[in-house]
Amino acid sequence: MTIALAIDHLTCVRGHRVLFRDLSLAVGAGTLVAVEGPNGVGKTSLLRMVAGFLRPAAGSITLHRDGTLVTDGEERGALAGWLSHQDAVKPQMPVREQIAFWADLFGASRAIDAALSAFGLAAQADVPGQFLSAGQRRRLALVRLTLCARPLWLLDEPLAALDVDGKALVARTIAAHCGAGGIVLAATHEPLGLAGETLRLGGDA
Repeated sequence: MTIALAIDHLTCVRGHRVLFRDLSLAVGAGTLVAVEGPNGVGKTSLLRMVAGFLRPAAGSITLHRDGTLVTDGEERGALAGWLSHQDAVKPQMPVREQIAFWADLFGASRAIDAALSAFGLAAQADVPGQFLSAGQRRRLALVRLTLCARPLWLLDEPLAALDVDGKALVARTIAAHCGAGGIVLAATHEPLGLAGETLRLGGDA
């Protein structure tokens, strides 16, 4: 699948306040875009618009998928992998069972043991989600992201709660996704440690 993202003259209004207006961006396959800026300028809102969770006040968002234009938000969302502060970890379910559930849900062929090993969760395979640290929960959320096999990744503070090794893992995971032709938009307050484009949202509308 080849994919490209086009954002055209987008305006975001939240709580009767304009966060940004007339935002345009073109992103090709294999590209990482770091979305930067202070708190409250609309970084997360931009990701939510691209995911189809929010409607823009003005402008359009289009995915070009194998030469076909995808303009509907729900259809666009079906092509997006979402990582936010809500990690979707089930508190009573062991890590291995959660990964198995996601693998079945997304029709992923990746072996469960391989996912546990790749994301540093082998020792926690039989541990219920409620006993994981914040960083381990983040790693588990990353497993879900990779299993969904969607070409557009939307990441909200992907380095949050992670140690040095965890941040390096995120960088490798993003690099692999982009290397396979995927697109990553990542709202972040700290460097991702990867080459890519930067979109900075300012505090003034």
